[in-house]
Amino acid sequence: MSAVERLLGSRPLTTMRWGLDRTRDLLAVLDHPETAFRAIHVGGTNGKGSAAASIEAVLRESGHVTGLYTSPHLFRVEERIRVSGRPASADLLESCAERLLRVSEGSSATYFEVLTVLGFLAFAEAGVEWAAVEVGLGGRLDATNVLSPEACALTSVALEHTAWLGDTLSEVAGEKAGIFKAGVPAALGPLPDEALGVAEARARKVGAPLLRLGRDATVGDVMVERAGTSFVYTSAARPGGLGVRVPLPGIHQAFNVGTALLALDALPLRISDETVRSGLAGVRWRGRFEMLEGPGGTCVVDVAHNPAGVAALLDTLRRLAPPRPWVVVFAVLSDKDWRSMLGAVLDAGLQVVLTQAASAPSERRWDPAAAHGETPGTTLVPELEEALGRARELAGPGTVVVAGSCHTVAEALEALDAGD
Repeated sequence: MSAVERLLGSRPLTTMRWGLDRTRDLLAVLDHPETAFRAIHVGGTNGKGSAAASIEAVLRESGHVTGLYTSPHLFRVEERIRVSGRPASADLLESCAERLLRVSEGSSATYFEVLTVLGFLAFAEAGVEWAAVEVGLGGRLDATNVLSPEACALTSVALEHTAWLGDTLSEVAGEKAGIFKAGVPAALGPLPDEALGVAEARARKVGAPLLRLGRDATVGDVMVERAGTSFVYTSAARPGGLGVRVPLPGIHQAFNVGTALLALDALPLRISDETVRSGLAGVRWRGRFEMLEGPGGTCVVDVAHNPAGVAALLDTLRRLAPPRPWVVVFAVLSDKDWRSMLGAVLDAGLQVVLTQAASAPSERRWDPAAAHGETPGTTLVPELEEALGRARELAGPGTVVVAGSCHTVAEALEALDAGD
C-alpha cells in the first residue's frame, strides 16, 4: 500500500469537522509549507473550480511554476493537486505523504484536512511560486482558509449544504465571505443582492478591498459555442477591452472567468493581454458541459449538482441546441436538493432516466427508486451503464445528457471510454 493510501485510507472521505486548528497544527509541525508560495483563494457555490483553473492557466502561461488545488476529483485523487498543469507526480506525493504520516499519527484531522496539508506540502517541495486554491466547502472554516493569500475571489452564492452553511443566502454568503482578509483584494462575481450585501459588509469589517464584476470590470459581447465561450473583458487594468476565449461552454463561464481575471488584475504582476488570451485558451476542466461525439450519437456530461448548476446546464443546452431529443441520465448524492434539480429538468420537457453512481459513498447514496416513485414519467434503471444504454435508446439520434455529481460524470466518461 502506498504512503498516500495509508495516509488517506484511515480517514472516511465524508467526515466533516468545522475548524482550522487541526490543519494549522499539522502545517506548523511541517514548518508551514503554505507560506512557501503565493496564493489566490477561490470560493463560491458554482464556478470556483473553473475560475481557479483559469487563474492557474494564466499564471502558468506567464512563466511561473504553478499549483492548482481543487476538489472533488473525477477519476483519481492526484487530480486535486496539480503542479504546472499536471497532476503531481507519484514520487512527489509519496515523499510528502511519508513526511505527513510521521507527524499526523494521533491527529483527528479529516480526509480533506490531511489532503489539503499534503497539497500545500507538495507545492512547497515542487517549488511552486503561485497557486490557485479552491475552497472545499463554505469558506470561513474550510481547511484551505489557513492561507494568507494575495487575492481572493468569490464566483457565486446560492443555497447549498444548508445543514452546514445555513438556510438563507445571507448565511451562506457569510460563510463564503469568511475567506476575506485584511488588505487582501477580493473579487466578486455576480451575486444576488442579499448575498452581495453580506459580502460587502464582511469586506468592510475586515478591511478587504472589494472589486466587483459589473462595477470595477465588465464582461460583454458573450458568444457561446460548442468549442467554448468568447467575451470581451474590460477593467481599469485593461480599459481598451480584452477579447478572450475559454474552452468552457456556457454564458456562466464568461462570468466565472471574468471573476478570475478581476482577481488576476489585483495581483502585483503585469500580465500581457496576449498571455491572458493564450493562457485561457489552454484551460482544460473536464466535466463542465463536455460534449462528446461517438458512433452512438452526441453525449453531454456536466457535474451540475445543485439547482443553480442545473439551471446553467439547461441554459447552455438551449443556447447550443445539440441534436434533439435530449434525454437526461440523472444520479445525485442524497444530501443534494434533488427534487428542485429534477423538477427543473422535467419542467423543461426533458425525458429522465434515474440511476445510481456505484462510486457514490454509501452514506451519501440517494434512492433513485424512491425518486422514481415521487416523479411519474421518469424511467428507473439502477445500473449507470445500463442507464446510458436506455437513454441512448430513448434519444435515438438525439443527445444523452449526464448530470448530478462528479461520481456520475466520472463513471459515465469511463463507460463511454472517454476517461482521463
